Amino acid sequence: MLTIRKSEDRGYADHGWLKSYHSFSFADYYDPAHMGWGNLRVINDDLIAAGGGFGKHGHRDMEIVTYVTTGALAHQDSMGNGTTIPPGDVQRMSAGRGVMHSEFNHAPDAATHLFQIWIEPREKGIAPGYEQKTFAEAEKRGRLRLIASPDGADGSVTIHADASIYAGLFDADETATLPLNPARKAYLHVAKGMVAVNGQNLQKGDAALLANESSLTLSNAQDAEVLFFDLAP
Repeated sequence: MLTIRKSEDRGYADHGWLKSYHSFSFADYYDPAHMGWGNLRVINDDLIAAGGGFGKHGHRDMEIVTYVTTGALAHQDSMGNGTTIPPGDVQRMSAGRGVMHSEFNHAPDAATHLFQIWIEPREKGIAPGYEQKTFAEAEKRGRLRLIASPDGADGSVTIHADASIYAGLFDADETATLPLNPARKAYLHVAKGMVAVNGQNLQKGDAALLANESSLTLSNAQDAEVLFFDLAP
């Protein structure tokens, strides 16, 4: 079964410095029909204005992955990490038993576009952790590149959750097929452009929720960037 969630059906919040689309219930957006998918709890499509950002705040018991598409995001946390996340980098922060952090766009005249992803961990109360890796555009061109996994396979960041995340860039005749376990759930989000998912056309902001499917095929792309999630049932 493949269900399409259109971009315009997501929750939306405009805070001036932040414009955010919520695929699942988050903050003031509540939709009991969209509380998550498998163990994927949050995928927020955020645009942070120049000089804007999230002040210091806390998280617990969540695997948080940040994926930047344009601009850059400055990160500081209570673990002592102070980094900048540019496009191509993937950041994993395991909140565990508690972590504080802040995120800002320090550019004077450019917005930062990013996806903030929350996945429920396998167990609660673990030690907080941090990891950041770069994945070159060439690694994602015409294929689904593993960027996060439970065991750090293929150089991906390690998340303490029963889930794997892939990123891909597709255009023209570039296609990809990935076998799926029908007993699990899967989710594909179109970050940019257009692409057909198992023959159904999706555009920027759209998502496909998959259950009881044995394969995923991407085709007929137009300047597309996608995030794909293999998830616990």
